[in-house]
Amino acid sequence: MIGFAWVVALLSLAAIAAVLSHRVSDRLHVPAPVVFLLVAAALSDLFPQLGKLSTGTVRHVVTVALVLVLFNGGMNIGWRRLRPALAPVLWLGVLGTVLTALVLAGLAHWIFNFGWLAALLIGTALAPTDPAAVFSVLGRREILGRTGTLLEGESGANDPVGIALMLSLLAAGSASGWSAIGMGIREFALQIVVGLLVGVVGGYLLVLLMRRVALPGEGLYPLQVLFAGLAIYGLATVARGSGFLAVFLAGILVGDARAPYKREIERFHEVLASFGEIVAFSVLGLVVSLRSLPEGNAWLVGLVLAVLLTLVVRPLVVGTLLLPARLRWGERIFVAWAGLKGAVPILLGTFILTSDLSQQLRLFDIIFVVVAFSVIVQGGLVTVVARLCRVPMRALPLRPWTVGLRVRSEPQGTHRYHVGEGSPAVGRSVRDLSRDEGVWVSLLTRDGEAVPVNRDTVLRSGDEILITVDPDEPDRSARLFRPGR
Repeated sequence: MIGFAWVVALLSLAAIAAVLSHRVSDRLHVPAPVVFLLVAAALSDLFPQLGKLSTGTVRHVVTVALVLVLFNGGMNIGWRRLRPALAPVLWLGVLGTVLTALVLAGLAHWIFNFGWLAALLIGTALAPTDPAAVFSVLGRREILGRTGTLLEGESGANDPVGIALMLSLLAAGSASGWSAIGMGIREFALQIVVGLLVGVVGGYLLVLLMRRVALPGEGLYPLQVLFAGLAIYGLATVARGSGFLAVFLAGILVGDARAPYKREIERFHEVLASFGEIVAFSVLGLVVSLRSLPEGNAWLVGLVLAVLLTLVVRPLVVGTLLLPARLRWGERIFVAWAGLKGAVPILLGTFILTSDLSQQLRLFDIIFVVVAFSVIVQGGLVTVVARLCRVPMRALPLRPWTVGLRVRSEPQGTHRYHVGEGSPAVGRSVRDLSRDEGVWVSLLTRDGEAVPVNRDTVLRSGDEILITVDPDEPDRSARLFRPGR
């Protein structure tokens, strides 16, 4: 028992240190995930016994962590927020991932003479992005407008697409010629279609479950949603679909649902996503050997590919796909720069480790170098690029106190909104909204402080409000608070 107690104490102290490292990363403007990754990699070299986790164990642990992160990411976006930016999100998340993988694979093949399968595996592993790294660098600043939605939506879409591509390539690796291409396309299409169906149906059923089934305690509601999300992932995967896509789509549907204890569910999953991020990067760092990077010039190949990916491939792909989008050039440049790499590329690297390729360890080391470059160099300059590109952001002050009311049944006609920049409600008084729109503002917070509401109170950009409308009339209030274009 004493030995077990020591293990619990040490793991708990390590977890506390990981949580506190967010404060260090905030001061240094370095993504918190890179701290977990590099510290874990250094510890695995200093204490080799820490790095003796099997590749299968690492992959399973990181898979569960990624499910938690993607489900929470889908909840944060929600369908209402995603819908205005749906077209560019799909272009970037699906077609952008495929094009990035192909272009980077071509460069790896022609510059470093990798075989086509190895080059495609490298390109596919490095195509997905990680918005958690971007928002970790930005700290308590939020990207406003469609730019932030684009970054979050792109990552939520391209993570499942990248994983589906990787599994398709590995499945087709045993074939050759046109049969391999056909097998890869069929496997990829199956993953996307099944994941889409299971995610939409599962998310819809989960919303019904949240609304219709009453549980005896409020603590059971977040657990119900957690296990339902894991079940959606499992069912989609068993059906040979993309479980990651399914769980992300389910999260989007849950994000807009009005359900009992919704705030408690959201807070619970935010905590789980943070925990999953810590676990994923820490475990992935343990399987990396910093001493092996000089072997086979993995560090040199990784640095060259990282520079090409950052300065050539992503700007070319993103710039082309965003041409029809109504974005300023500064916003386009920022989206191209902010495609940071994170846990998914290294997770895909563990898939390569379990393959039959002769140079699997070298490929994994190259992927690690590119990810490290991305989170350190790109991540370190994200705030600078955002400032130069004049990307609209707002400070998010700490708000540890909440105000809430408990009622027996669903409050009809009550909605919570954030007043977007340039929205029709900006500059209008409570009296005007009540007279012209049938909307009454019952609660208002500004810069983290509660503001007394009267008829002459004028709304500003950034206000958070609770409104009441006639429940018997169609609700068109959302348009009043959407950011202007």
